[in-house]
Amino acid sequence: MGKAIRRSQFAQFRNGWKFFGAELKRRREAAGMTQAELGLLIFCSAGYISMFELGVRKPDHDHAKRFDAALQTDGFFERTWEELIKRRPFAEFFSDAVEHEPLAQSICEWAPALVPGLLQTADYARAVFRAAQPFLPEEETENRVANRLARADILKPADASTRPLYWAVLDESILHRPVGGRAAMAGQLTHVARTVRERRALVQILPYAVGAHSVMEGFLKLMTFVEAPPLAYVEGPHIGQLIDDPALFAQYQMSYDLLRASALPHEESLSLIESAAEDFTK
Repeated sequence: MGKAIRRSQFAQFRNGWKFFGAELKRRREAAGMTQAELGLLIFCSAGYISMFELGVRKPDHDHAKRFDAALQTDGFFERTWEELIKRRPFAEFFSDAVEHEPLAQSICEWAPALVPGLLQTADYARAVFRAAQPFLPEEETENRVANRLARADILKPADASTRPLYWAVLDESILHRPVGGRAAMAGQLTHVARTVRERRALVQILPYAVGAHSVMEGFLKLMTFVEAPPLAYVEGPHIGQLIDDPALFAQYQMSYDLLRASALPHEESLSLIESAAEDFTK
């Protein structure tokens, strides 16, 4: 029951920005403004107003205050923005990236040290949180585990057209690090293999033999969208950054393409994952 409630809260958080956008559109139209006219008043393009209204992009605090001033909404958008920020179920530096995952047409990830969150099992995620924050209360740990599992719901729809194309490249070391113990690792790797065999994800392994490669450090996520520019998210210990600069995104895309070219082929990667899972059961 507790996990179901937490997943419901996460869904409400994701839908909150859609409500913000729908309300922005309703009040703009009631004021008789076009997207271009509102954009001039808050110093952004009509395209960005459209993305705010669709929930594809999240406005910042200044935008919220300017919406109130332009539409004479008596602080409604600023209060709504602040409430949504308070309800963030993830670390602040990661929340912006998470909010875009359900909207993505494709998600490509490079994982140098751990199985990516979208592929994690409960036991594996629990071990990761306990290692990173050993003094965190157990209830909060379980809350974070539930939120992480809820993110993976975007990969579950049977209809491929309703879920993002998901492609991950994992460093080979991930297959041999016993996060959570041998049983937890066996379950984790079996879950990854099952997700691949169900054609919900494509996972490649970057083998030790590659040596130096295009992204030596840090986690990388690339997201593309039907109605918005692509985004890159880069992360290190306790810090992350969402990047929408087209030139920087192109560089990250090139780095990721080089990783994929260096990684083992799809079937060979799957065999290696399944073999590692079997080894953890012995």
